[in-house]
Amino acid sequence: MGVGYALECYVCSNQSSNAEKCLNTIKTCDYGQDMCLTEIRWGTEPYWSQGADKQYYVSKRCANNETCERTIRKHMPYCTHIWYEDWKCAECCRGDRCNYYVIMGASTLASSFAAIVCCLLGLIFVWNR
Repeated sequence: MGVGYALECYVCSNQSSNAEKCLNTIKTCDYGQDMCLTEIRWGTEPYWSQGADKQYYVSKRCANNETCERTIRKHMPYCTHIWYEDWKCAECCRGDRCNYYVIMGASTLASSFAAIVCCLLGLIFVWNR
């Protein structure tokens, strides 16, 4: 980052959706914080209890690269998007207000994998004609 440049990120904590506070609260990040970190959880709060409703919890903040990598590594084993299980995911981006949308890499990876499988099946079909 250049001298006098400060990143801006959307910030919120444990909101039930990516709306209102998560889209209206902007923070100028501190020195050394050059990434925006978004965490999303699906589950019950504060502790699991039978029959409790599950919901999303969205948190956004400024972070440095080390914090981003550590948080993503920590959440990756639990980033399943399975509706009946509690899960949590994290992603980071660079650029002013880049964390407006919540776009989780796990779903992007799954979409990419699905596209590759479809292409391979198409090639097999063509070769077998």
